[in-house]
Amino acid sequence: MTKQIAWFIGVLLLPTVVQGSDVGDAGRWASLLSSRYNSIPNVTYRTANDHGATNYEATMDVYRRLGAGQVPTLVYIHGGGWYRGSKEKSFLQLIPYFEMGWTVVNIEYRRAPVSPAPAAVEDCRCALRWVIQHAEEYNVDTNKLVLSGHSAGGHLSLITGMLPSSAGFDGGCTGKEELKVAAIINWYGITDVSDVFHGPNKRSFATRWLSGAKNHDELADRLSPVNQVRKDLPPILSVHGDADPTVPYAHAVELHQRLTAVDVPNKLVTVPGGEHWGFTEEQVLDIWVDIRKFLETHELQPLPFTKTE
Repeated sequence: MTKQIAWFIGVLLLPTVVQGSDVGDAGRWASLLSSRYNSIPNVTYRTANDHGATNYEATMDVYRRLGAGQVPTLVYIHGGGWYRGSKEKSFLQLIPYFEMGWTVVNIEYRRAPVSPAPAAVEDCRCALRWVIQHAEEYNVDTNKLVLSGHSAGGHLSLITGMLPSSAGFDGGCTGKEELKVAAIINWYGITDVSDVFHGPNKRSFATRWLSGAKNHDELADRLSPVNQVRKDLPPILSVHGDADPTVPYAHAVELHQRLTAVDVPNKLVTVPGGEHWGFTEEQVLDIWVDIRKFLETHELQPLPFTKTE
């Protein structure tokens, strides 16, 4: 069990320990968590030697659900403008999926200080393929894989799940497995990379990521989820604040409209007054109600812990 999980269990249990022996539902869940999961940190899923990187070890943390066979699995991609952030700092974003009883994979990828675009996209594609290849070992149901991420991680979850294999971003990945997911949960991700690179909403984080790449203008277009919309995509849910100063709310609206136009199942959860994160506790709870309903609609139900497991 990682230090992060141990800390979280301690926080959940503290009130119930003080109050007495009846730990309640939350305390019981937290008490059982370490016996229901096996954590495998820093698993290397590829060694990259391109886009300026030399022997870069791309790693992931795997939290394998025990005692339930092959289960729905979250593949999470952290944010940070493609140039900062880490899988460790994003750990708490994974907690709702532990509560749902899923296997969880938290991946690291090459950021701008290491390699420019499209290295991060290639790494995420390789990570997804690695998860599919090791599905039996880590109790992954490959028919119930869900990608998710926040901000730049939202973009990477979208583009990882939307790109066809013919797009040419699978270089360096071993194997030929089809990269197919059951759903994508996008938290205020960039959907129009060209817009934030050289368009009206130009952002410095996009310049950091793309300026060192060859044919960066063309690359920005190809790596924009709004330009990869087609009928055979998985269901997509987007969460976005309508006052986001970092990633324009219009990005989520445009993606929603294009997906709807080709009949891809999708939902846009608009957070009134929401900035880049900056949501109230009530708004966050409402968002998770929407997410769980969306997942259940697409047969991605939680697997709650029971006394008989």
